[in-house]
Amino acid sequence: MTTIRLTAAQAMVRWLSVQLAEDGQPFISGCWAIFGHGNVAGMGEALHGVRDSFPTYRGHNEQGMAHAAIAYAKQLGRSHAMMVTSSIGPGALNMVTAAGLAHVNRLPVLFVPGDVFANRGPDPVLQQVEDFGDGTMTANDCFRPVSRYFDRIERPEQLLTALPRALRTMTDPADCGPVTLAFCQDVQSEAYEWPESFFTPKTWRRRRPQPDPVEVQSVADLIRAAESPVIVAGGGVHYGHATDSLRRFAEATGIPVVETQAGKSVLPWDHPLNLGPVGVTGASSANAACAGADLVIGVGTRFQDFTTGSWALFSRPNRKLVSLNVAAYDAMKHGAEPLCCDAEAGLAALLGQLSGYKARPISDRLKADWFADVDPLTAAPEGNAGLPTDQQVIGAVQRASGPDTVVMCAAGTMPGELHKLWKGTRPMSYHMEYGFSCMGYEVAGALGIKMAEPARDVICMVGDGSYMMMNSELATAAMMGQKITVVITDNRGYGCINRLQMSTGQVEFNNLLKDAHGGPNSNIDFAAHTAAMGATSVKAGSIAELEAALARRHEVQGPLVVVIDTDPYPSTPFGGYWWDVAVPEVSERKEVRAKRTAYEEKLKDQART
Repeated sequence: MTTIRLTAAQAMVRWLSVQLAEDGQPFISGCWAIFGHGNVAGMGEALHGVRDSFPTYRGHNEQGMAHAAIAYAKQLGRSHAMMVTSSIGPGALNMVTAAGLAHVNRLPVLFVPGDVFANRGPDPVLQQVEDFGDGTMTANDCFRPVSRYFDRIERPEQLLTALPRALRTMTDPADCGPVTLAFCQDVQSEAYEWPESFFTPKTWRRRRPQPDPVEVQSVADLIRAAESPVIVAGGGVHYGHATDSLRRFAEATGIPVVETQAGKSVLPWDHPLNLGPVGVTGASSANAACAGADLVIGVGTRFQDFTTGSWALFSRPNRKLVSLNVAAYDAMKHGAEPLCCDAEAGLAALLGQLSGYKARPISDRLKADWFADVDPLTAAPEGNAGLPTDQQVIGAVQRASGPDTVVMCAAGTMPGELHKLWKGTRPMSYHMEYGFSCMGYEVAGALGIKMAEPARDVICMVGDGSYMMMNSELATAAMMGQKITVVITDNRGYGCINRLQMSTGQVEFNNLLKDAHGGPNSNIDFAAHTAAMGATSVKAGSIAELEAALARRHEVQGPLVVVIDTDPYPSTPFGGYWWDVAVPEVSERKEVRAKRTAYEEKLKDQART
């Protein structure tokens, strides 16, 4: 047997560089790295050796660079992914939040944090977290609950099995998610005689599990018996590359489609069968269809509480539930009739069983009335009408967008408003991380999207609160010359949660800066801050000035940031649905007690399956 003498770290990156996606390019497109104690020697030397074929990108914060890697994979529909490496202690733990984000959203990313010495010679090593009762525990064990596959590399030859398991997980549509290979730092630098065959290029093809004929027949029978079914389209439609299949299925059957946050843009906003966003942040058109549906057909959705109105939205008596999902865990939720398979294959198989079937036509007034209500909210204001609203900001960005625009966000006020108001024109033109709704994803995520699709016009919508949580990768975008547009809406605090606090009968407290201890002293100059990191920055004093700045964005080299002050209180008064937020049972305030009474009444509508 012919062997190659390499360190374990060199073997890892060489092996990863020849693992190919279906397009013939490496499935792992490169590595994000912040070097430190635990990865600078072994992994650093290894990455330097392959820097021309397996690029290394330097981040400014471990969580931020992981967000960029995850957004990259999401925007490419999980067809490619990235690796992220860090030091052994704080650097590793900084990535745990990002691992949770990837786990919730079923997105592939390879975490390779440094770890303690396997030989325990210098024990306890710098940054080691010691467990007094378990000598095998390290900080990296925090990754276990937020990894789809976890391994600790304590011998070089363990990579012979660990690496294929990692790629199997990341490329499997049902098990897809984050992988953590905690890499002991002495092992990274240890040499081993590797079989030359280990580095033979391999293509990882997307598995498309085919439907079970019995499940197809059962679901088809339910559809045939339904008069007013509705399709709830989730992110799995995008990841399964099944947007065309969904459109054909909907058009052939007449079944209307509603979109989750992850599923938004699976159909163009103006398609006659697209009733718009569903649930807590949904349109009245979509929610009316769901409330009256006798059969709810989930396609690629995990039925998050925002989608289901905390399981109070699908309220028609005796309604049935179907879940077409590649993951059995999701296909079986809430007593659904499962169709566990690839989305494209499942829709095709169902369509073959539904010849001649047509659902009851939906009223054209549902969509017309919705847009009649909300379009005025996004229109440009006339004259001096005070601080702009988030809805008016969205309208300005929409008017400035084009066919190549990708709008993205993650947390705060904007996700709900964008879900309701943004008009997506093509698949993956709307990039929302709302599974984890992680504050601070936005700027780094925008960078990852731009790296995934360089020709796209990427516009990041972020509030001042989320921007303050994580903004360091704006400096990375500037350093790399990546052309992204960031719109910062400054409402001087956490406006979304402030409104939620008020809706439960409480007084405004600790959310807006004016109501926080010392908050009135805050005076952050976001334009100056972003300019200091290398962005071209503009402070817009009105919607007209925002539109003028956006119109010039294609002339700017590197990132453009436009800051605009907004009113923290208005939200879209139309659409939406109840969300289960537990109101205190005991309070001295009559407003809270009244909200508790209403809350208990609404709990009666929840489906308990």
